[in-house]
Amino acid sequence: VRFYLVAILFLLFEFEAVFFIPFAIVYRRYLAINHFIVVEMGVFALLLLVGYIYVLRKGALDWD
Repeated sequence: VRFYLVAILFLLFEFEAVFFIPFAIVYRRYLAINHFIVVEMGVFALLLLVGYIYVLRKGALDWD
């Protein structure tokens, strides 16, 4: 179970990098970006935060 939680944490940060880096590049290049895209990335960040809190509460970040 502990390995499963660490794998979820790894996937959480991997998806974050895969989706946030291209968004940041596009956002910086084209400052007149659609507001829907910004809201969508906010929802995505909120889902990542929920996943991070889940892993934190399960104790996967306690390295004994």
